[in-house]
Amino acid sequence: MASHVGGVQAGAAPGHAHRAVSGWLVFAAVMMIFGGAMNLLQGISAIRTDSVFLVTRSYIFQYDLSGWGWVHLAIGIALLVAGFAVFTGAMWARVTGVVLAGLALVANFLWLPYYPVWATVLLIIDALVIWALCAGPSRGGAGRAEMGWTERGRPEAGRPDTGRPEAGGPETGRTA
Repeated sequence: MASHVGGVQAGAAPGHAHRAVSGWLVFAAVMMIFGGAMNLLQGISAIRTDSVFLVTRSYIFQYDLSGWGWVHLAIGIALLVAGFAVFTGAMWARVTGVVLAGLALVANFLWLPYYPVWATVLLIIDALVIWALCAGPSRGGAGRAEMGWTERGRPEAGRPDTGRPEAGGPETGRTA
């Protein structure tokens, strides 16, 4: 029942490897879903032309509020779908997530005159999503198993030793 973070799960049937997702990808997926839901609600609110939004006259970017509502609604739906796709760990989902978070970042920057605090929060979330998707899986853990290293830090049988000290050896200062 327990699994590790990142890489291919052990115990999967041959030919049916099930990819687990790293901590950064889970963070990015959750933030994408959260940001997508916030964009979705923001879009619905703008389409309804609520009195929640502030319209400043001195901002260089001024657009129709209901038009921006449709833009944010579409971005919100796309971010939600892509956020759930990132949970699969697929590279296409990560690339799509980076592109959508980038579009959302630009849209929220242009949204600043209407709702400055909400737009700033979404700017930060979008930037964190891009960073987490680009950071991807950690280099430790399951990635080491794909390179031929066991969980204890020793090379698998039949794999060449790369010269790294074994875990627990006198070179590392750790004992098993």
